[in-house]
Amino acid sequence: MRRLVKTVGWLLAALVVVVLLLLSPVAYVETFCHADPEPDGYKPLIADAEFRRQEANTYLTYPEWHIVYAYDGLAEILKTGDEHGFGYFSSVRDFWTADCALTRIADRHGGADSETRMMIATIGVSFTLEMGLKAAYEETIGRVFALWRGSEKTPQDIVARDMAIDYAAFLRQTPWYKYPFQPWIDRLWAAPVEEPLRGWERRLALGGEWRAKIAYAGVIASAVAATGEAKLTIRSVVSGLPAAALSAIPDVSVISESADGVLIETPRYDRFTHILAQIATAGGAIREIAGNDEIMVSLTVPRGTEPGNLPGEAIARLSRTGFASDRLLVSVRMADLAPLLKDRPIADPGLEHIFDF
Repeated sequence: MRRLVKTVGWLLAALVVVVLLLLSPVAYVETFCHADPEPDGYKPLIADAEFRRQEANTYLTYPEWHIVYAYDGLAEILKTGDEHGFGYFSSVRDFWTADCALTRIADRHGGADSETRMMIATIGVSFTLEMGLKAAYEETIGRVFALWRGSEKTPQDIVARDMAIDYAAFLRQTPWYKYPFQPWIDRLWAAPVEEPLRGWERRLALGGEWRAKIAYAGVIASAVAATGEAKLTIRSVVSGLPAAALSAIPDVSVISESADGVLIETPRYDRFTHILAQIATAGGAIREIAGNDEIMVSLTVPRGTEPGNLPGEAIARLSRTGFASDRLLVSVRMADLAPLLKDRPIADPGLEHIFDF
């Protein structure tokens, strides 16, 4: 009995340590990563308050995208290597490094409400736990089975690679909890077992992970249904192009015209980046987005090089696991956005993403 009590005590102590470690980055950000608000005399061109958003939101959307980019990196690694080659801990480190820097600049632009901060903390802790568990498995058991298999990937490894590529692309426009994991589980088990140890190990490890995500996705979907999904469109004011030219761009709806420019409505997320880049290339200028005159963009630059003169304020430089480049987060005024987009195509290196509100 004493031995059982002692074992339970050690398990509880270990659990407490794990919880404290997971929460420590949140505590650090909330304690040391704030700044005073700055005055902002900008008067929005978009009159309807329903279509205006807080300027701080452009910075606070990045943490969710960091998770998207982590899966981009994993997919890139799996094209030629195995899961243990991914930088799980560097991805977690960069998440919290970015969160600290972005919390400061978001505070200067009005700050985040408690619900947004709680959401970012929750996804950060979840991401940290997920990456920690994957690292603990793939760096040990997964690595051993990969070494046993040799250099040639099994059919199960090929399914894992293809799924990672598809998942990373999916996340750029659609929330992860809507991803169809079950067909990939079916493909994983349908793939022939040519090397028994690695084949079965991948079936069990990845199949278990994807089933857990299906269950968790159901919980998240229910919570989102109860609170309402985020609005999937955004409005912007554009000048320099006629309404007819703008409406000819796929997914662009012209709402109205005025002396200030043409008011358009577009999808958000990855599609938004491509639309604004197309407008800038055609000679248009972005005057305002969702009632704001500043926005954050991410650029990719070759590792070990300087980006040169950039308009705006550099917020953070982060490594991109799986790629030979870094990510640079920059806060840009709307007047400088179109010239920036014209000079940098959507490529690596080049423009990566425009973070809408």
